[in-house]
Amino acid sequence: MTISQLDHLADPALAPRLVVKVGSSLLVGADGEPRRAWLHALVAELAAARARGQEVIVVSSGAIALGARRLGLAKGGRGSLADAQAAAAVGQIALAGIWAELLGQHGATAAQVLLTLDDLEDRRRWLNVTATLGTLLARGAVPVINENDTVATQEIRFGDNDRLAARVGQAAAASAVLLLSDIDGLYDRDPREAGATRIPVVRRITSEIRAMATGGSSSGLGSGGMTSKLQAADIAGLAGMALAIIDGRPQTPIGAALGAGRGTLFLARPRKAARKAWLGGKMRMRGSVHVDAGAAVALGQGASLLAAGVTRVEGQFVRGDAIAVLGPTGDVLARGLSEYDAAECTALAGRNTRDHAEILGYAPRSALIHRDQLVLV
Repeated sequence: MTISQLDHLADPALAPRLVVKVGSSLLVGADGEPRRAWLHALVAELAAARARGQEVIVVSSGAIALGARRLGLAKGGRGSLADAQAAAAVGQIALAGIWAELLGQHGATAAQVLLTLDDLEDRRRWLNVTATLGTLLARGAVPVINENDTVATQEIRFGDNDRLAARVGQAAAASAVLLLSDIDGLYDRDPREAGATRIPVVRRITSEIRAMATGGSSSGLGSGGMTSKLQAADIAGLAGMALAIIDGRPQTPIGAALGAGRGTLFLARPRKAARKAWLGGKMRMRGSVHVDAGAAVALGQGASLLAAGVTRVEGQFVRGDAIAVLGPTGDVLARGLSEYDAAECTALAGRNTRDHAEILGYAPRSALIHRDQLVLV
């Protein structure tokens, strides 16, 4: 049996390990102070989940918002990168202290983990994160995770904690990710419009589903929007995890949403092998190759990507870099690790394998992207 409805997220048999993401606008009030009564109630819900046999990982926003208040920074600390990094340095101490205090009241040990994009994009560092999370959970601790905004620059940041939560869930082999938001799910259009309808279950993220998303956070405190939540759901689905978006504003948000079945649940896809799941969730692509219809069909049947089916090469990448594979209509079909650098891919594009040795001047490899290093999305 798999997770197919919201209340399954409270079932230890179906969701033994759960990632709960808390957004800035929920944790921090308009005055820049933590919403302690709401946090007390939420932590009680997390403690109840642990008591019934579920392991819990928290991905918590709020450091920049908390630090901005203490430093007197305008625009919630997001006026500049320097402001955000300074606010995060101050706010992260406060944030960790709040979680440690509240979890400690329920006999749980909080463990702070700060990550950047590179920590989860680099395979060796990814394995280190996986090992650390596994040890913390085995010892009964509650990992409290946030992006390391004090050192993260644009090139090495997630930019929102929705996608971070999905990647953390993947690293921890979680069953599901629960996003507490300031909206109660995905709507078929802007929810402020008359007649907007919430979508209760999404089986697969299609172009029609993506068209329903709107960017930006209504609160002005956060950095994500529905677009980032759909990207998180995509990452989760590829890793074999369910993902749910619920309204985090009620006093006991998890119980309120799961009890009423109110939210949007994105169903998991079949779980892939660990390395392919990691590859499928990678967010930074160094380049891309466009393929013809024949190559697209072959990829769908489990074949490697051969140069003969490539029509165009974009970006600057070297052998071993992650690149995207785009179909004839421009949709991303797959992600994989290139066997050649960009210049070599360009030289081989559209050419038959038997011509490769003459073009390259050395014995060619078996494919542009081998099927063992490729994952369909």
